[in-house]
Amino acid sequence: MASAAEQLPQAGGVKRRGKAQYVQAKRARRGGGGGPRQLEPGLQGILITCNMNERKCVEEAYSLLNEYGDDLYGPEKFIDKDKQPSGSEEEEDDAEAALKKEVSEIQASTELRLRRFQSLESGANNVVFIRTLGIEPEKLVHHILKDMYTTKKKKTRVILRMLPISGTCKAFLEDMKKYAETFLEPWFKAPNKGTFQIIYKARNNSHMSREEVIKELAGIVGCLNPENKVDLSNPQYTIVVEIIKAVCCLSVVKDYMLFRKYNLQEVVKTNKEGSQPNPGHDAQARNGNKAKLEFGDTEKENLKSKKSDSAEEKINPKVIVEGSKEEESLGESEKGAKSENGSQVMEGSKSNESDLVLEKN
Repeated sequence: MASAAEQLPQAGGVKRRGKAQYVQAKRARRGGGGGPRQLEPGLQGILITCNMNERKCVEEAYSLLNEYGDDLYGPEKFIDKDKQPSGSEEEEDDAEAALKKEVSEIQASTELRLRRFQSLESGANNVVFIRTLGIEPEKLVHHILKDMYTTKKKKTRVILRMLPISGTCKAFLEDMKKYAETFLEPWFKAPNKGTFQIIYKARNNSHMSREEVIKELAGIVGCLNPENKVDLSNPQYTIVVEIIKAVCCLSVVKDYMLFRKYNLQEVVKTNKEGSQPNPGHDAQARNGNKAKLEFGDTEKENLKSKKSDSAEEKINPKVIVEGSKEEESLGESEKGAKSENGSQVMEGSKSNESDLVLEKN
């Protein structure tokens, strides 16, 4: 029986594959497109939040990013495999040169498979990370939001917020401090300066403290240039800190409050519909409010004076000064009324007495 069972696979020509072979094949398929497949340190890209539909979010992100990416950087160029760089046909005796050649060919073939935008696994629900290659994420996202803010044309249904990520590092305080010291220099190192605020958000991470991270980053910004000041109402720069699992995503963006916290659904609304006013019109609004207040104060004063005059007119006729002619006239009328009443009483008493005399007789 055993020999027959052993001969069956050989007769059929089918060999059972081990579990390790399936795992290797799966990894090969996932890595066949080139580059990482999940969020990790050392990447640049765009962090996108959505509303319960990640697949639709990725489709909208590709469409939107390709549209504005072609506008800023031109159409994406692809290199044919036939045009790959090839070495000379002569054999090289130097082993080091041959190794460098092989490495460069591997890198060239990998770059051919990389696209300008590539969706990666973010590690959090309702969050999509789009890795970018050869572009500036903050410049592209700012261009998208500026156009949508100007035209008020809604172009997405599922995408909520779109945040550029200029760099990623490990989500540990010491690693973040070391990385931020060089990362923040282009914006805050002297002679550069500006007002700033820090926005912090952590997902699937419990070992980081929000207060400690904000305190350390604010200290680094202050050390780069003491003239950097905090402004929470309308800052010039906003430092975005997004932590997902063990990866920290950092970026520095402009017009964060003007573009409704980089929310694509809110930025297309008018100022009346939006929850936040346009910071560019704050001065005009304040001047208008001051004028209205001044005008309102003058109206209130006029109304008060009118009310006081009318009150005096109503009160004065009722007020009678003692010893005046009005009092004397009123006294005489009251005396006349009393005398008339007295005469009526006297006449009544006389008639009663005459009746009594007649009854006695």
